[in-house]
Amino acid sequence: MIDLFSDTQTRPTPGMRAAMAAAEVGDEQSGSDPTTNALCARIAGLLGKEDAVFMPSGTLCNLVSILVQTRPGDEIIVDDQSHIYNTEAAGAAAIAGVSVRPLPTRVGLYTLAQAGEAIRPMQRTAPRSALISIEQTTSFSGGTVWDLDTMRAIRDLAHAQGLAAHIDGARLLNAVVASGIPAATYADGFDSVWIDLSKGLGCPVGAVLAGTKAFVTEAWRWKYRLGGAMRQSGVLAAAGLYALDNHMDQLAEDNANAARLHAAIADAPGLAFDETAGQSNILCFSVASLGIAATAFAEACLVEGVRVRAIGREQIRATASLEVDRAGIDRAAAVIRSRAADYSDARSSDKSAGLR
Repeated sequence: MIDLFSDTQTRPTPGMRAAMAAAEVGDEQSGSDPTTNALCARIAGLLGKEDAVFMPSGTLCNLVSILVQTRPGDEIIVDDQSHIYNTEAAGAAAIAGVSVRPLPTRVGLYTLAQAGEAIRPMQRTAPRSALISIEQTTSFSGGTVWDLDTMRAIRDLAHAQGLAAHIDGARLLNAVVASGIPAATYADGFDSVWIDLSKGLGCPVGAVLAGTKAFVTEAWRWKYRLGGAMRQSGVLAAAGLYALDNHMDQLAEDNANAARLHAAIADAPGLAFDETAGQSNILCFSVASLGIAATAFAEACLVEGVRVRAIGREQIRATASLEVDRAGIDRAAAVIRSRAADYSDARSSDKSAGLR
């Protein structure tokens, strides 16, 4: 199986498993797990923040960031294809009690003007705009890398209007290797930011949320309340430290493999790509012109041993990771091209039959 469904499908390498088995551990809740403490200190430094906290998941990082920086009845601003809006079980509403204002985007990027228009003027009958989130890189819209100047302009606008600014950095490090811009530069001035360990870095579980010491203190409170506190978490944290030492180059390879896939299928019949396609490790394309549902296309690829993900009715997402080497990418490209050609030929035949 060539698995391009998601970089969440990565499994720990033998070296990572060995590091986990050898981890020095203590009690995370009492602050005495040395490996977890080392991971949090390292991620805080990587992101240029005062402090950080280890979380079981990126979903919890987003939710805790919202809980710390909003109050029930507030409104948060996100892009319409973001994880917060689409795939976190409405936790912002169900648990934090905030409404979510999604901004319409093509590739997960909204403009400064859109952000400005979305921030509500203070009035008694409306929710209070409290937080704005940027997802770097974008996920369901194709791994697009946000421009640094735009991010900073949105951050500054938010602060000027009294909002907190948050980065969902699940794949922030993919943006770092794609752009050459350090993670701390992207995160500079943002109130909260996190990176995922269980995607391109290849860890079995975990994410790290960073901010000021005061922010992390409150984040810890919510971590306890939500059942996210752990004991000997150093076994998991060791995987993160190993990944930072050994898998950063893999992120560049993943980005390169996604670009390779894009180059190989860019002219396949019936497939349509956005202008930002191939910027990081995620590649999205539309199969609308083939006259089939994305689920049907994904199933046809799966029959040939290539697993991709259907997003909505028309979009296919393929994600490169350490689970797929260059030969696998080339095989996937051949299958995708072949399936596209088959559906295109069938559609042409149907049209010709209709004309007759």
